[in-house]
Amino acid sequence: KFEYSFYLLVSSSSSPSSNLSFRFGEDRDREEKDSCKQAQKVSFLLSLSLSLSFRPDCTQKIEKMGREGETTIGDVAPATPRRCSLSFWEVTTASGVVLGFFVCLLCVYLTMPQSDYSFLKLPRNLQDLQILRDNLEIYTSDYTVQVLVGYCLVYVFMQTFMIPGTVFMSLLAGALFGVIKGMALVVSTATAGASSCFFLSKLIGRPLIFSLWPDKLIFFQDQVARRKDGLLNYMLFLRLTPTLPNTFINVASPIVDVPYHIFFLATFIGLIPAAYVTVRAGIALGELKSLGDLYDFSSMATLFLIGVLSVTPTLIGKKKV
Repeated sequence: KFEYSFYLLVSSSSSPSSNLSFRFGEDRDREEKDSCKQAQKVSFLLSLSLSLSFRPDCTQKIEKMGREGETTIGDVAPATPRRCSLSFWEVTTASGVVLGFFVCLLCVYLTMPQSDYSFLKLPRNLQDLQILRDNLEIYTSDYTVQVLVGYCLVYVFMQTFMIPGTVFMSLLAGALFGVIKGMALVVSTATAGASSCFFLSKLIGRPLIFSLWPDKLIFFQDQVARRKDGLLNYMLFLRLTPTLPNTFINVASPIVDVPYHIFFLATFIGLIPAAYVTVRAGIALGELKSLGDLYDFSSMATLFLIGVLSVTPTLIGKKKV
Protein backbone atom coordinates (compact mmCIF):
# COMPACT_ATOMS: atom_id res chain seq x y z
CA LYS A 1 0.00 0.00 0.00
CA PHE A 2 2.85 2.35 0.84
CA GLU A 3 4.51 1.72 -2.52
CA TYR A 4 1.25 2.26 -4.38
CA SER A 5 0.42 5.51 -2.54
CA PHE A 6 3.92 6.80 -3.20
CA TYR A 7 3.53 5.92 -6.86
CA LEU A 8 0.28 7.91 -7.05
CA LEU A 9 1.85 10.86 -5.24
CA VAL A 10 4.80 11.02 -7.63
CA SER A 11 2.53 10.53 -10.63
CA SER A 12 0.25 13.39 -9.60
CA SER A 13 3.11 15.74 -8.73
CA SER A 14 4.90 15.00 -11.98
CA SER A 15 1.82 15.28 -14.16
CA PRO A 16 1.87 18.21 -16.63
CA SER A 17 -1.66 19.16 -15.64
CA SER A 18 -0.28 20.89 -12.52
CA ASN A 19 1.56 23.47 -14.70
CA LEU A 20 -0.69 25.93 -16.42
CA SER A 21 0.22 26.68 -19.97
CA PHE A 22 -1.06 29.32 -22.33
CA ARG A 23 0.09 27.61 -25.46
CA PHE A 24 -2.54 26.24 -27.79
CA GLY A 25 -2.68 24.12 -30.90
CA GLU A 26 -0.61 21.17 -32.02
CA ASP A 27 2.59 22.25 -30.20
CA ARG A 28 0.79 22.23 -26.87
CA ASP A 29 -0.67 18.75 -27.44
CA ARG A 30 2.70 17.32 -28.49
CA GLU A 31 4.51 18.77 -25.45
CA GLU A 32 1.83 17.42 -23.11
CA LYS A 33 2.26 13.93 -24.52
CA ASP A 34 6.06 14.07 -24.21
CA SER A 35 5.96 15.41 -20.68
CA CYS A 36 3.34 12.82 -19.69
CA LYS A 37 5.57 9.99 -20.94
CA GLN A 38 8.54 11.43 -19.08
CA ALA A 39 6.50 11.76 -15.90
CA GLN A 40 5.39 8.14 -16.15
CA LYS A 41 9.01 7.03 -16.54
CA VAL A 42 10.10 9.05 -13.53
CA SER A 43 7.25 7.77 -11.37
CA PHE A 44 7.95 4.20 -12.50
CA LEU A 45 11.65 4.45 -11.58
CA LEU A 46 10.91 6.06 -8.22
CA SER A 47 8.31 3.47 -7.27
CA LEU A 48 10.65 0.70 -8.45
CA SER A 49 13.58 2.02 -6.40
CA LEU A 50 11.37 2.31 -3.33
CA SER A 51 10.12 -1.24 -3.88
CA LEU A 52 13.68 -2.57 -4.12
CA SER A 53 14.59 -0.90 -0.85
CA PHE A 54 12.08 -3.21 0.83
CA ARG A 55 12.80 -6.20 -1.43
CA PRO A 56 16.58 -6.58 -1.82
CA ASP A 57 16.19 -10.07 -3.26
CA CYS A 58 14.93 -8.56 -6.50
CA THR A 59 17.96 -6.37 -7.21
CA GLN A 60 19.88 -9.09 -8.97
CA LYS A 61 16.92 -9.87 -11.23
CA ILE A 62 16.49 -6.17 -12.07
CA GLU A 63 20.16 -5.87 -12.97
CA LYS A 64 19.84 -8.92 -15.20
CA MET A 65 16.77 -7.40 -16.84
CA GLY A 66 18.70 -4.20 -17.49
CA ARG A 67 21.60 -6.06 -19.07
CA GLU A 68 19.30 -8.05 -21.32
CA GLY A 69 17.25 -4.98 -22.29
CA GLU A 70 14.01 -6.16 -20.65
CA THR A 71 11.60 -3.59 -19.21
CA THR A 72 8.76 -5.71 -17.87
CA ILE A 73 8.07 -5.34 -14.20
CA GLY A 74 6.37 -8.77 -14.04
CA ASP A 75 9.75 -10.52 -14.00
CA VAL A 76 10.78 -8.79 -10.76
CA ALA A 77 8.79 -11.16 -8.52
CA PRO A 78 10.81 -14.00 -6.92
CA ALA A 79 10.70 -17.28 -8.75
CA THR A 80 8.38 -19.90 -7.34
CA PRO A 81 9.91 -23.23 -6.26
CA ARG A 82 10.07 -25.91 -8.91
CA ARG A 83 7.54 -28.69 -8.58
CA CYS A 84 8.64 -32.28 -8.49
CA SER A 85 7.37 -33.75 -11.76
CA LEU A 86 8.42 -37.13 -13.12
CA SER A 87 7.95 -38.46 -16.61
CA PHE A 88 6.18 -41.69 -17.40
CA TRP A 89 9.42 -43.65 -17.81
CA GLU A 90 10.83 -42.30 -14.54
CA VAL A 91 7.73 -43.38 -12.65
CA THR A 92 7.88 -46.76 -14.40
CA THR A 93 11.52 -47.24 -13.36
CA ALA A 94 10.81 -46.45 -9.71
CA SER A 95 7.73 -48.68 -9.74
CA GLY A 96 9.76 -51.52 -11.24
CA VAL A 97 12.35 -51.27 -8.47
CA VAL A 98 9.64 -51.32 -5.80
CA LEU A 99 7.96 -54.29 -7.47
CA GLY A 100 11.26 -56.16 -7.61
CA PHE A 101 11.81 -55.74 -3.88
CA PHE A 102 8.32 -56.97 -3.06
CA VAL A 103 8.67 -60.00 -5.33
CA CYS A 104 11.91 -60.98 -3.56
CA LEU A 105 10.28 -60.54 -0.14
CA LEU A 106 7.35 -62.66 -1.29
CA CYS A 107 9.73 -65.44 -2.30
CA VAL A 108 11.33 -65.33 1.15
CA TYR A 109 7.91 -65.41 2.79
CA LEU A 110 6.82 -68.46 0.79
CA THR A 111 9.86 -70.46 1.99
CA MET A 112 9.03 -69.82 5.64
CA PRO A 113 6.78 -72.18 7.66
CA GLN A 114 3.14 -71.33 8.20
CA SER A 115 2.79 -69.19 11.30
CA ASP A 116 1.49 -65.89 12.61
CA TYR A 117 3.73 -63.16 11.19
CA SER A 118 1.78 -60.17 12.41
CA PHE A 119 4.90 -59.04 14.27
CA LEU A 120 6.68 -58.41 10.97
CA LYS A 121 6.59 -54.65 10.56
CA LEU A 122 9.10 -51.84 10.41
CA PRO A 123 9.95 -50.83 13.99
CA ARG A 124 9.25 -47.22 14.90
CA ASN A 125 10.37 -47.32 18.51
CA LEU A 126 12.39 -49.48 20.86
CA GLN A 127 9.32 -51.39 22.02
CA ASP A 128 8.48 -52.49 18.47
CA LEU A 129 12.11 -53.45 17.98
CA GLN A 130 12.18 -55.64 21.07
CA ILE A 131 9.02 -57.46 19.96
CA LEU A 132 10.55 -58.02 16.51
CA ARG A 133 13.81 -59.27 18.04
CA ASP A 134 12.04 -61.72 20.38
CA ASN A 135 10.08 -63.27 17.51
CA LEU A 136 12.89 -63.42 14.96
CA GLU A 137 15.23 -65.15 17.40
CA ILE A 138 12.99 -68.20 17.12
CA TYR A 139 13.61 -68.45 13.34
CA THR A 140 17.24 -67.33 13.19
CA SER A 141 18.73 -70.73 14.04
CA ASP A 142 16.55 -72.88 11.75
CA TYR A 143 15.92 -70.40 8.92
CA THR A 144 19.12 -68.40 8.94
CA VAL A 145 19.28 -67.86 5.16
CA GLN A 146 15.70 -66.62 4.93
CA VAL A 147 16.16 -64.25 7.86
CA LEU A 148 19.40 -62.90 6.38
CA VAL A 149 17.94 -62.40 2.90
CA GLY A 150 14.79 -60.79 4.30
CA TYR A 151 16.84 -58.49 6.51
CA CYS A 152 19.07 -57.42 3.62
CA LEU A 153 16.13 -56.76 1.31
CA VAL A 154 14.33 -54.60 3.87
CA TYR A 155 17.47 -52.63 4.76
CA VAL A 156 18.38 -51.99 1.12
CA PHE A 157 14.79 -51.01 0.33
CA MET A 158 14.74 -48.50 3.19
CA GLN A 159 18.05 -46.99 2.11
CA THR A 160 17.02 -46.82 -1.54
CA PHE A 161 13.79 -44.93 -0.93
CA MET A 162 14.97 -42.87 2.08
CA ILE A 163 12.60 -44.52 4.53
CA PRO A 164 13.56 -43.51 8.09
CA GLY A 165 14.28 -46.19 10.69
CA THR A 166 17.50 -47.83 9.53
CA VAL A 167 18.99 -47.21 12.98
CA PHE A 168 16.50 -49.77 14.36
CA MET A 169 17.60 -52.25 11.70
CA SER A 170 21.23 -51.76 12.76
CA LEU A 171 20.27 -52.42 16.37
CA LEU A 172 18.41 -55.53 15.26
CA ALA A 173 21.52 -56.83 13.50
CA GLY A 174 23.50 -56.60 16.72
CA ALA A 175 20.77 -58.28 18.72
CA LEU A 176 20.41 -61.20 16.27
CA PHE A 177 23.92 -61.79 14.92
CA GLY A 178 26.41 -60.23 17.34
CA VAL A 179 29.00 -57.51 16.83
CA ILE A 180 31.22 -58.94 14.07
CA LYS A 181 28.52 -60.48 11.88
CA GLY A 182 26.17 -57.62 12.63
CA MET A 183 28.75 -55.01 11.59
CA ALA A 184 29.52 -56.84 8.35
CA LEU A 185 25.81 -57.12 7.62
CA VAL A 186 25.01 -53.48 8.38
CA VAL A 187 27.95 -52.00 6.48
CA SER A 188 27.36 -54.18 3.41
CA THR A 189 23.60 -53.61 3.25
CA ALA A 190 23.91 -49.89 4.00
CA THR A 191 26.48 -49.51 1.22
CA ALA A 192 24.32 -51.53 -1.18
CA GLY A 193 21.26 -49.44 -0.30
CA ALA A 194 23.20 -46.19 -0.71
CA SER A 195 24.51 -47.40 -4.08
CA SER A 196 20.98 -48.33 -5.18
CA CYS A 197 19.79 -44.87 -4.15
CA PHE A 198 22.74 -43.33 -6.03
CA PHE A 199 21.86 -44.99 -9.34
CA LEU A 200 18.12 -44.50 -8.93
CA SER A 201 18.70 -40.80 -8.22
CA LYS A 202 20.89 -40.59 -11.31
CA LEU A 203 17.87 -41.68 -13.35
CA ILE A 204 14.96 -39.88 -11.67
CA GLY A 205 16.33 -37.92 -8.71
CA ARG A 206 17.01 -34.53 -10.26
CA PRO A 207 13.48 -33.06 -10.00
CA LEU A 208 13.08 -34.55 -6.53
CA ILE A 209 16.19 -33.00 -5.02
CA PHE A 210 15.61 -29.63 -6.69
CA SER A 211 12.19 -29.61 -5.08
CA LEU A 212 13.18 -30.81 -1.58
CA TRP A 213 16.68 -29.42 -0.92
CA PRO A 214 17.55 -26.59 -3.33
CA ASP A 215 19.73 -24.69 -0.82
CA LYS A 216 21.61 -27.75 0.39
CA LEU A 217 22.19 -28.82 -3.19
CA ILE A 218 23.83 -25.48 -4.05
CA PHE A 219 26.06 -25.74 -0.97
CA PHE A 220 27.02 -29.35 -1.71
CA GLN A 221 27.75 -28.64 -5.37
CA ASP A 222 29.99 -25.73 -4.43
CA GLN A 223 31.93 -27.81 -1.90
CA VAL A 224 32.40 -30.69 -4.34
CA ALA A 225 33.67 -28.32 -7.04
CA ARG A 226 36.22 -26.84 -4.64
CA ARG A 227 37.53 -30.22 -3.47
CA LYS A 228 38.03 -32.14 -6.70
CA ASP A 229 41.55 -33.18 -5.70
CA GLY A 230 40.65 -34.34 -2.18
CA LEU A 231 37.08 -35.40 -2.81
CA LEU A 232 37.45 -38.79 -1.12
CA ASN A 233 38.56 -37.17 2.14
CA TYR A 234 35.67 -34.72 1.99
CA MET A 235 33.12 -37.46 1.35
CA LEU A 236 34.58 -39.42 4.28
CA PHE A 237 34.20 -36.34 6.45
CA LEU A 238 30.52 -36.06 5.46
CA ARG A 239 29.89 -39.72 6.27
CA LEU A 240 31.58 -39.51 9.65
CA THR A 241 30.04 -36.23 10.82
CA PRO A 242 26.44 -34.91 10.78
CA THR A 243 27.31 -32.06 8.43
CA LEU A 244 24.79 -33.28 5.84
CA PRO A 245 22.20 -36.06 6.19
CA ASN A 246 23.19 -39.40 4.69
CA THR A 247 19.94 -39.59 2.73
CA PHE A 248 20.72 -36.25 1.09
CA ILE A 249 24.27 -37.38 0.25
CA ASN A 250 22.93 -40.54 -1.39
CA VAL A 251 20.49 -38.62 -3.59
CA ALA A 252 22.60 -35.55 -4.34
CA SER A 253 25.95 -37.19 -5.14
CA PRO A 254 25.11 -38.22 -8.72
CA ILE A 255 23.47 -34.84 -9.35
CA VAL A 256 26.68 -32.94 -8.47
CA ASP A 257 28.88 -35.42 -10.42
CA VAL A 258 30.53 -37.29 -7.56
CA PRO A 259 32.23 -40.35 -9.14
CA TYR A 260 30.73 -43.63 -8.02
CA HIS A 261 34.02 -45.20 -6.92
CA ILE A 262 34.62 -42.27 -4.55
CA PHE A 263 31.03 -42.46 -3.33
CA PHE A 264 31.35 -46.20 -2.75
CA LEU A 265 34.65 -46.04 -0.84
CA ALA A 266 33.55 -43.10 1.30
CA THR A 267 30.27 -44.84 2.13
CA PHE A 268 31.80 -48.23 2.92
CA ILE A 269 34.62 -46.85 5.09
CA GLY A 270 32.72 -43.93 6.58
CA LEU A 271 29.83 -46.05 7.88
CA ILE A 272 32.04 -48.43 9.88
CA PRO A 273 32.44 -46.31 13.08
CA ALA A 274 28.74 -45.47 13.39
CA ALA A 275 27.77 -49.06 12.55
CA TYR A 276 30.04 -50.36 15.30
CA VAL A 277 28.46 -48.06 17.89
CA THR A 278 24.91 -49.01 16.88
CA VAL A 279 25.48 -52.77 16.48
CA ARG A 280 27.27 -52.98 19.82
CA ALA A 281 24.35 -51.22 21.48
CA GLY A 282 21.96 -53.76 19.91
CA ILE A 283 23.50 -56.55 22.00
CA ALA A 284 22.18 -54.84 25.14
CA LEU A 285 18.88 -53.87 23.53
CA GLY A 286 16.90 -54.39 26.71
CA GLU A 287 19.00 -51.80 28.55
CA LEU A 288 18.30 -49.01 26.06
CA LYS A 289 15.69 -46.52 27.17
CA SER A 290 15.87 -44.18 24.18
CA LEU A 291 17.86 -43.64 21.00
CA GLY A 292 19.69 -40.85 22.78
CA ASP A 293 21.55 -43.50 24.78
CA LEU A 294 23.25 -44.72 21.59
CA TYR A 295 25.39 -41.67 21.00
CA ASP A 296 26.77 -40.27 24.22
CA PHE A 297 29.32 -37.47 24.32
CA SER A 298 32.33 -39.77 24.03
CA SER A 299 30.93 -41.58 20.98
CA MET A 300 30.07 -38.35 19.19
CA ALA A 301 33.47 -36.85 20.04
CA THR A 302 35.21 -39.94 18.68
CA LEU A 303 33.25 -39.85 15.42
CA PHE A 304 33.92 -36.14 15.01
CA LEU A 305 37.65 -36.63 15.68
CA ILE A 306 37.81 -39.36 13.03
CA GLY A 307 36.01 -37.03 10.62
CA VAL A 308 38.51 -34.23 11.25
CA LEU A 309 41.42 -36.63 10.71
CA SER A 310 39.90 -37.73 7.40
CA VAL A 311 40.08 -34.20 5.93
CA THR A 312 43.43 -33.28 7.49
CA PRO A 313 45.49 -34.53 4.48
CA THR A 314 43.43 -32.34 2.16
CA LEU A 315 43.91 -29.26 4.32
CA ILE A 316 47.68 -29.86 4.61
CA GLY A 317 47.95 -30.29 0.84
CA LYS A 318 46.20 -26.97 0.21
CA LYS A 319 48.55 -25.14 2.59
CA LYS A 320 51.60 -26.54 0.78
CA VAL A 321 50.25 -25.39 -2.53
